[in-house]
Amino acid sequence: MKRHVRLLALAAAMINGFANAQVSVSDAWVRATVPQQKATGAFLKLQAAQDSKLVAATSPLTPVVEVHEMAMQDNVMKMRQVPSIALPAGKTVELKPGGYHVMLLDLKQQVQEGQTVPLTLIIEGKDGKRESVQVEAPVRPLATKAAPSGHDHKH
Repeated sequence: MKRHVRLLALAAAMINGFANAQVSVSDAWVRATVPQQKATGAFLKLQAAQDSKLVAATSPLTPVVEVHEMAMQDNVMKMRQVPSIALPAGKTVELKPGGYHVMLLDLKQQVQEGQTVPLTLIIEGKDGKRESVQVEAPVRPLATKAAPSGHDHKH
């Protein structure tokens, strides 16, 4: 019995250790969809205490969640899946429309303004250890272009 208690204590300490990686998330939101729309984007700001990277995301809303980049190539806007997004220590990295973002694909239902979408972000440190960061992202209207901070994020 003591062994089980020690294992549970060790597991709890490990979980707390992962939480100490200190990746903060702010201004998270998901764009609403129209009926029958099969994809939408999630946008947020990430700041890591140590160099790390966003390597994946999941959501109970859909089994297909990918990390994407949207960029101009030969005067054409292209979107592609990326293996990771670098999170330099102490710097805020913004995932926003027209840039890096999280795609929720193969949606089975409409995502409506006022709902909240749970996301799990998978962050990998320089040492290769991974941690999960839970996010509750409110759904904003379809026409939303950026965070409501009043800053213009167009290039």
